[in-house]
Amino acid sequence: MCILVDRDTRVIIQGITGTVGSFQTKVMLDYGTNIVAGVTPGKGGERVNGVPVYDFMEEAVCEHGGDVVLSFVPGQFSADAAIESIQAGLKLVIMTAEGVPLHDAMRVMNLAKERGVMVIGPDTAGVISPGRAKAGVHPNKLFKEGRIGVVSKSGALSYEVSKVLTESGMGQSTVVGIGGGPMWGFTQVDALRLFQEDEQTEEIVLLGEIGGSMEEESAEYIKKSVTKPVVSLIVGRHAPIGQRMGHAGAIVQHGKGLATDKLNALNAAGVRVVMGPRDIPLILNEL
Repeated sequence: MCILVDRDTRVIIQGITGTVGSFQTKVMLDYGTNIVAGVTPGKGGERVNGVPVYDFMEEAVCEHGGDVVLSFVPGQFSADAAIESIQAGLKLVIMTAEGVPLHDAMRVMNLAKERGVMVIGPDTAGVISPGRAKAGVHPNKLFKEGRIGVVSKSGALSYEVSKVLTESGMGQSTVVGIGGGPMWGFTQVDALRLFQEDEQTEEIVLLGEIGGSMEEESAEYIKKSVTKPVVSLIVGRHAPIGQRMGHAGAIVQHGKGLATDKLNALNAAGVRVVMGPRDIPLILNEL
């Protein structure tokens, strides 16, 4: 098994007719992802790489059903697209767009909570279950099917770590990029819970960074509810206070979000904390 996406998962692409949407759709189809439809207002009736395009999410869902929507809609329109997906009955919404206004993200998260919908992102690379399917922009060759679950705020960091694992002969069950914040729908704790329940996942890699308190919350959850081995890497340990380090949520402010607090919490929860990606397979071999 794996989490979130598998061979049978029905994926709908929002913004499928755009340059990025059409290109990534072909890559995902070639990988084996079950893309059943695409949606771009005003483009209904077209086909992209053989995938039928509709004007509205409701039409696509009515014709083909759907489990996951992957959105390539730009930031200023991304929230409205996500809300349309939630109202159409999709249970997992993946928002790749950067620069989604905070109040727009709040509207999406509030409606998703009311409807029991998971939202991954904004600013996420998406999800890949290697060898099965992907709903995201991951470079296929870096991943290998296996037993290690990976959750990361940073898409690029998840690529690097997965590459190191693959080169070490260690495959991944699912790799999830939850996005760069500062507001998240699907969290590290959500991923930890699903990996704990997944029979194929035997070890978990948690990739975090400075800013917020998500890693501390994850440490508390691990201490209480996770029995599988967890290895963690926290980046940005030497970042200056008040300086945003790439992601919107990667910033230390008012003494909160320090790397030391996260490292201390994870160590106290029994997590094996490493200093760099190359250390991860070494620790997993020990475990």
